[in-house]
Amino acid sequence: MHDHVPTGIRGADNRRLLAISLGVTSVVMVVQIVGAVLSGSLALLADAAHMFTDAAALVIALVASIVAARPANDRRTFGYQRAEVFGALVNGIILIALSVGVAVAAVLRLSRGDQVEVTGGVMLVVAIVGFCANGVAMWLLSAAQRRSMNVRGAYLEVMGDLIGSGMVIIAAVVILLTGWAPADAIVSLVIAAMIVPRAVGLLREVVSVLGESVPEGMHVQAIREHILATPHVHDVHDVHVWQLTRGAPVFSAHVVVDQEALRSGRSGEILASLQGCLAAHFDVEHSTFQLEPAGHAEHDAHA
Repeated sequence: MHDHVPTGIRGADNRRLLAISLGVTSVVMVVQIVGAVLSGSLALLADAAHMFTDAAALVIALVASIVAARPANDRRTFGYQRAEVFGALVNGIILIALSVGVAVAAVLRLSRGDQVEVTGGVMLVVAIVGFCANGVAMWLLSAAQRRSMNVRGAYLEVMGDLIGSGMVIIAAVVILLTGWAPADAIVSLVIAAMIVPRAVGLLREVVSVLGESVPEGMHVQAIREHILATPHVHDVHDVHVWQLTRGAPVFSAHVVVDQEALRSGRSGEILASLQGCLAAHFDVEHSTFQLEPAGHAEHDAHA
């Protein structure tokens, strides 16, 4: 006995936003690569590399979103919603690899004391273009990222690049005003340091989903209390809460009810109350309940 209503978090709107963000990111990435070559800026090149990973992450997110929209079948009864989680996993790994590469390059430049001439003017103009483009991409993804883990992964990538572009702007201004070239490498290290916590947080969430942990912010005891407050319900056991991906929690439980209520054919009414309670108070749209009379749990345990 269950109810399943599609969450709609992997619809055409998400794919359209991802596609637009991908187009913006790809164009700015090319501009930043050209700007990095012309200016000699490591920070700008790091930002361009981050834009490249942003583009790759958006491609992964877009493909995962399309795959996740495929309907369920007898082989995959929940559909392909977990494709979003694997997309987010790849995004997190890309972020960590990027941060390590940027940090190594920056440390090498600082330790060697390379006197690399950096053209601050070109660096500044390209960084401003990147900053504006990332701001637009973040605005496009801001609403969808609250409901989809996969879109959130892409959103975090763009956020990191927005901050990185801001840091590059600061370094360019410092170089223009003082001529102090190490500011470029130092900003590269700062960019790498800002990437790691977001990547770790995303990977932690992926592990939580794949480990079928209770979704963050959802408390099993609170759910128990709401179920026990339902008329004709005496007890609840075998409670399980997990999520297929961000925004798609799943719930199952065995509920002990009055035998008289079952005999009088009120099981449908009780089920509707239970499912309505979970949907209204805990945003659980896929819930499965096994209604059983008193003594049934002891029978199962004995068997």
